[in-house]
Amino acid sequence: QVHLVESGGGLVQPGGSLRLACTASGFALNNYAVGWFRQAPGKEREGVSCISTTHDVLYYRNSAKGRFTLSRDNAKNTVYLQINSLKAEDTDVYHCAISSRFGRNCPILLAFLDSWGQGAQVTVSS
Repeated sequence: QVHLVESGGGLVQPGGSLRLACTASGFALNNYAVGWFRQAPGKEREGVSCISTTHDVLYYRNSAKGRFTLSRDNAKNTVYLQINSLKAEDTDVYHCAISSRFGRNCPILLAFLDSWGQGAQVTVSS
């Protein structure tokens, strides 16, 4: 059973940084690409980025380049999303996800990220 848990969210001032973690249980996360998307209740997903098993990174939004960084720690079965220079518009619930179809590679389309965690709330406010 796929089980992903996001952590590391919270309240941060504009300009600050956060590192979100996506930890898997029940399976080896190093066999999967891991994508991140944001989604507020009642709104559509907005892709952020994805890291493959070979550490290739796909950005779903050009605006994510430079401020969003992904990394993997296979020993901890965890993928991290580092967000720097946070802005108020970054406020959202962030989810990590994997694709049963694409496995090790990042899917171009968000719809193929078909298993995700409950999300971590990121709030950017002064």
